[in-house]
Amino acid sequence: MDFRDKPEEAAFRQEVRQFLKEELPDRFRGISAYEGGGRGDVRSRFGELKEWRTKLADKGWIAPAWPQEYGGAGFSVMQQFIMNEEFAENRAPQVGGMGTSMIGPTLIVHGSKEQKQEHLSRILSGEVQWCQGFSEPESGSDLASLQTRAVRDGDDYVINGQKIWTSGAQYSHWMFMLARTDPDAPKHKGISYFMIDMKSPGVTVRPLVNMTGSAAFNEVFFENVRVPAENLVGEENRGWYIGVTTLDFERSSIGSAVGLRLQVEGLIKFAKEHTKDRQSNLEGQATLRYELADRLVEANVARLLSYRVVTMQNKGLVPNHEASMTKLYASELNQRIARTSIKVTGLYGQLMPGSEWAAAKGRYGSSYVQTLAATIAGGTSEVQRGIIATRGLGLPRD
Repeated sequence: MDFRDKPEEAAFRQEVRQFLKEELPDRFRGISAYEGGGRGDVRSRFGELKEWRTKLADKGWIAPAWPQEYGGAGFSVMQQFIMNEEFAENRAPQVGGMGTSMIGPTLIVHGSKEQKQEHLSRILSGEVQWCQGFSEPESGSDLASLQTRAVRDGDDYVINGQKIWTSGAQYSHWMFMLARTDPDAPKHKGISYFMIDMKSPGVTVRPLVNMTGSAAFNEVFFENVRVPAENLVGEENRGWYIGVTTLDFERSSIGSAVGLRLQVEGLIKFAKEHTKDRQSNLEGQATLRYELADRLVEANVARLLSYRVVTMQNKGLVPNHEASMTKLYASELNQRIARTSIKVTGLYGQLMPGSEWAAAKGRYGSSYVQTLAATIAGGTSEVQRGIIATRGLGLPRD
């Protein structure tokens, strides 16, 4: 495999690097989701990110994968990959969120002319933030079993039910969601895709405070919420097929892979700097040094898995079990890095943010707790292993 950029790719990579060097405000460096903070922190700072968003918008980089006719950059697979990689290396925030990566591409493919006119420009401007209403209390990995109902009533649909694990709902203006419109149809065929104004009467958002004390996600309740029929995306009862369409084809997870490596490098730096003040257990413990070396090697393996996925995409192939391998490996590595960080920092590392004795201001203790969800969010490890077994290895389902 040739890891070198082609001349045109090298030129574009240099363009991205120069842009980040000159334009990324210092106060935003390091606030990406990959080191500390998490997605909720970025979402809560939309106002502060306005200046940065304007700079990205001027280059068409808010939604780089969108066609130029809709305000995107029309990037190729490799251009988008390079941009994501360089942004991750510089810990630069990408501000589009679910609007640019999910609902925007969905509307470009499946939306009506009126829906595109109403929503796409407002997504790019940052005027409207979106959240995803898919998971329910009894419908996570088996999403097609969802029970939230949408019943047609004249020019509206009336929606009742509950969604959960809804990231950023407390900051969002609109939600794209799935609801069951035909309870008698096979479970994959009776689902429709809707857009809902979060200020609609009957919508209640309840933040879920996790073990770190933050509320990155929420539960959302719908009580007789009236949604105009014009907010149905695509055909009624065809929402499942719209929802699972791969619209943003860049699934290499390169940002996660780079972030994992940065975490390990940061941990090594911290251990070296704090050995003498006893906030590090590194001194005299060769096994911990070996463990840190293992984590660094594994982080580079995660990057190679991402390269494999993007190479397939660049050839016009559809990564399936390969993408599951990348996600599974990165999720479990994230947990191993968190465990190693606690070993390195000892009792100081177990303290949470706010304690004057916490190692690295509590980043490692907070990260350790947060990573418990890594093998659940975005598709559980069990589901990923099932995909790898059946689609990758050809093993029987039973």
